[in-house]
Amino acid sequence: MTSTTPTEADAGLLRFATAGSVDDGKSTLIGRLLFDSKSIFNDQLESVERTSKQRGDEYTDLALLTDGLRAEREQGITIDVAYRYFATPRRKFIIADTPGHIQYTRNMVTGASTADLAIVLVDARKGLVEQSRRHAFIVSLLRVPHLVLAVNKMDLVDWSQEAFEKIQRDFTAFATKLDIPDLTTVPISALHGDNIVSRSGNMPWYEGSSLLHHLENVHIASDRNLVDVRFPVQYVIRPKSLQYPDYRGYAGQVAGGILKPGDEVMALPSGLTTRIAAIETADGPVEEAFAPMSVTIRLEDEIDISRGDMICRPHNQPYVAQDIDAMVCWMADTPLSPGQKLAIKHTTRSARTVVKDIQYRLDVNTLHRDEDAGQLGLNDVGRVRLRTTAPLLADEYRRNRITGGFILIDEATHRTVGAGMITSAS
Repeated sequence: MTSTTPTEADAGLLRFATAGSVDDGKSTLIGRLLFDSKSIFNDQLESVERTSKQRGDEYTDLALLTDGLRAEREQGITIDVAYRYFATPRRKFIIADTPGHIQYTRNMVTGASTADLAIVLVDARKGLVEQSRRHAFIVSLLRVPHLVLAVNKMDLVDWSQEAFEKIQRDFTAFATKLDIPDLTTVPISALHGDNIVSRSGNMPWYEGSSLLHHLENVHIASDRNLVDVRFPVQYVIRPKSLQYPDYRGYAGQVAGGILKPGDEVMALPSGLTTRIAAIETADGPVEEAFAPMSVTIRLEDEIDISRGDMICRPHNQPYVAQDIDAMVCWMADTPLSPGQKLAIKHTTRSARTVVKDIQYRLDVNTLHRDEDAGQLGLNDVGRVRLRTTAPLLADEYRRNRITGGFILIDEATHRTVGAGMITSAS
């Protein structure tokens, strides 16, 4: 048997998202991380150098490494969420480069929803702007555990300590209104590489670590919920094989807690209890499983379990609820209104839902609650009450981001039109 502890898994993979106002340098920062960590191929670099010359740039525009869409290259902005991968000897990284324009807030929600850390960039010349506050609020709403404020373009303010500290003070004051458990501030120049991979000699007054050093060492294992056992069943494995005539396994991704062979567990919504006989992965059996491992669980007793059911502890269960209160980010051009019927996807369970009430729309810049708002428009965030046709096996989002999150789907077009975070259920 093999076993990996949650602490050991911490050294493996960090998902982080970048956000900020338009032209604050998000794509350039990611290009610099890819370039300085030697995570790009020669032909990619040659293509970027060639495109930079064709555009008349006096330097190699590393933003072109991530601005892959032709529309983005022509406009010089990021529209879609660009995912990139790179690795250092200490850790692997998946980056989500999210848009800065206000009309692409929904893309930013998509990119940050699975992130362990978010980097909000601010132009040192402009200071905090509306989008900086908007993105910080969304990071808080999505409960991204770690936030880095990267004050970029320090070379354009003569490496001013005073300019940096003013932005730091302004952002910290705003962040006190939000739920941000870990905030780090770093002055950088993405264009020239200052404080990106190594400490910059241009800012001797800065005593913190470089951005990459922080990304390599930020501790994320304790961010996961290792108390509440949650295992949404994605697939029931019943091989039609003479070699394994009685095999029955339940495959899925652990959403919380720690599972071990011999543990007593309960299957919901049936409420039947049994014990874990074995836990298996593609590499063989393991002694324990924890989030976000993908495993197959075999049980001692044959009980009725199917896709959408959940395995948990008998004395630590999620809500089994049809009435849901949630914060919803609306992503469609057609407004969300009371009485509207949609499909809802929550973990591995699907159902239909009706919008019972819109309690308020939240102004993400001032944090004012508009209780008179009768609907949510594109990119709006508000508190909504839903009634589902089948019970959801859910937790509050603040307790578990996986079992507390869901998406809303237009049944006619099959497009995702909303992302929700459960605040309470009954």
